Amino acid sequence: MDTASIAAVATDMSQARTEGAVQLAVLKKAMDIQAQGAMQLIQAAAQVIPNNPPHLGNQVDVFA
Repeated sequence: MDTASIAAVATDMSQARTEGAVQLAVLKKAMDIQAQGAMQLIQAAAQVIPNNPPHLGNQVDVFA
């Protein structure tokens, strides 16, 4: 193997590592954004106060 081939392989490996690191960073950022959205939905759902009387919703008809 000549020096040019070794340099080319080393460059390709370095580029592949860099691309992998960038892809991982983008994935982590996307997961953070998704987690923030999920937390906002959970908080919004927790703030909903039902206006139904207390006796409604206590029984489920499972034989329907």
